[in-house]
Amino acid sequence: MSSRLPALPLSRRQALLGGAGSAAALLLPGGAQAQTRLQITEGNVAPMPIAIPNFVAGTPSDNEVGAGVAQVITNNLKRSGLFAPIDQAAFIERINSIDTPPQFQSWKSINAQALVTGRMTRQSDGRLKAEFRLWDVAAGQQLTGQQYFTSPEYWRRIAHIISDQIYERLTGEKGYFDSRVVFVDETGGKERRVKRLALMDQDGANVRYLTRGADLVLTPRFSPSTQEITYMEFGQGDPRVYLFNIETGQREIVGNFPGMSFSPRFSPDGQRVIMSLQQGGNSNLFVMDLRSKSTTRLTDTPAIDTSPSYAPDGSKICFESDRGGKPQIYVMPAGGGGAQRISFGEGSYSTPVWSPRGDYIAFTKQGGGQFSIGIMKPDGSGERLLTSGYHNEGPTFAPNGRVLMFFRDPGGSGGPSLFTVDISGRNEQKVPTPGFASDPAWSPLLS
Repeated sequence: MSSRLPALPLSRRQALLGGAGSAAALLLPGGAQAQTRLQITEGNVAPMPIAIPNFVAGTPSDNEVGAGVAQVITNNLKRSGLFAPIDQAAFIERINSIDTPPQFQSWKSINAQALVTGRMTRQSDGRLKAEFRLWDVAAGQQLTGQQYFTSPEYWRRIAHIISDQIYERLTGEKGYFDSRVVFVDETGGKERRVKRLALMDQDGANVRYLTRGADLVLTPRFSPSTQEITYMEFGQGDPRVYLFNIETGQREIVGNFPGMSFSPRFSPDGQRVIMSLQQGGNSNLFVMDLRSKSTTRLTDTPAIDTSPSYAPDGSKICFESDRGGKPQIYVMPAGGGGAQRISFGEGSYSTPVWSPRGDYIAFTKQGGGQFSIGIMKPDGSGERLLTSGYHNEGPTFAPNGRVLMFFRDPGGSGGPSLFTVDISGRNEQKVPTPGFASDPAWSPLLS
């Protein structure tokens, strides 16, 4: 799809989709409780077999979009590692209407535990109406159903939103498919690499470029509360920290600071930006209020303190510091004060980032010629390495805290690529991007 599509308004699902209604009451037997539920644990999960036929075309011209929505849902659920979509070639029943219950025996016989049926219909005003139902095959019951209206060019968003509905109903956890990723797109040879800020859907679709590549860009990070990012740019002089509004395309300088500034990141309420400022041979952490532009110093050590990240409740920050001799992870109150070291393994630790759930801190660990992506609890216990090799870096959490994205640069004449892995260390997947890609940052859910 074209990367020049206008951005969706992203306030609330009702506004965003021109009204969303529930179809859950339709066809749902009263009082019955369906049992289909995927139990997620940290161990191995047997993926749930699920059938996703092409959505029924409400008008003859809707065949293509009906197949496209089913394909995006299939890809999303499969990539999550928690679902095993059944090949459409195995389907016995052909779904021609979503207004009557399916023939459950036909779906049981191909071992489907859940079934998704849907319909896409072009309305007289040009909008697209999307309807879906999720069925518990064993119980012969509808689990949920929704309908949405949107402009036809946003059919992929509808597919992501439906994917999230299915994921949440079957796992009991929020999904993460209706989200975006900002990253650094890299093109050209090793010596003359052009780096541009780029934005894409979490599955790699709808890439668009936010900067032209004239200056070097680094460490883009999403606001948890608005469609804004903060990033660093090396231009002609010192690096500057910018705010960029994705919807309007407007950017502004956070502030001009003496010396170098690094690793800007938003507070959970989006009202402040925390970063490290270099002064001489050391760097300390500072936080700036975006409204008043007042700056508060949080650390004052003869060391390098950098890569700060807030806990989701805003009470604490984790950061990287070499105050103990080599880079390790520390946690301190968000307003400053005593810092507690939480990383004690062999090697050095960097790029810590707090999970949106608050239950883990992800990091890059370097040692023994390996770069690993790992997680630990905020008190430093339960350290677990999810993937190791050369050269992994820069983890970022999905909005539901269950999946991490990071980049891997194999060295040589190649360049970096983006990957995802879940927090149990399973299901590592490469994320498709137009060229080389690094430094990803996952957005909050859009709806």
